[in-house]
Amino acid sequence: MSHLNGINRVGPNAILQSAEALRALAGQDTVERVFEGAGLLALLEHPPQDMVPASQAARLHATIARDLPPGLALEIARDAGRRTGDYILAHRIPRPAQWILRALPARLSGPMLLRAICHHSWTFAGSADVTHHPADPMELTIHDNPLAVTGCAWHCAVFETLFHRLVSPRLVVEHRACCAQSGRICRFVFYRDR
Repeated sequence: MSHLNGINRVGPNAILQSAEALRALAGQDTVERVFEGAGLLALLEHPPQDMVPASQAARLHATIARDLPPGLALEIARDAGRRTGDYILAHRIPRPAQWILRALPARLSGPMLLRAICHHSWTFAGSADVTHHPADPMELTIHDNPLAVTGCAWHCAVFETLFHRLVSPRLVVEHRACCAQSGRICRFVFYRDR
């Protein structure tokens, strides 16, 4: 599903929600400047409705990190990740499944949600190999993450939004290894704050 005509693809929210976060936190002029800097200005006029090349989303995330002040870039990445998580909750995870996850103890719902996230990893990792470890603490690893930006704040915020709303608001996501920092993997660790 993440490859079409040999192109590595990710879900459109990696771009759509970044545009919304930019607009909300920095204004329309900044949206246009950043999208132009990423070579994606046409996507503002014709927002993607289907899977997008991972390279486009990666250019946008990298341009935000490179061209904006660090604090603002981090805030935008986090906001875009939260918006992506909200979209997934509103449109991708069936209501009965959400109800079941919320009703279960975190020790059961956490591994179930992590498994579901890995099953749909094309949305945030394209064709990258994604593995998970369901024991406590749970881990998710993206090998050669196509959307890696130092710290991967967008990924962390997507995962936090889903886990906070479906498993426990006390769950913490830590990004302990990053492809953008001379590594081959992005490793996310999920644990409950004591």
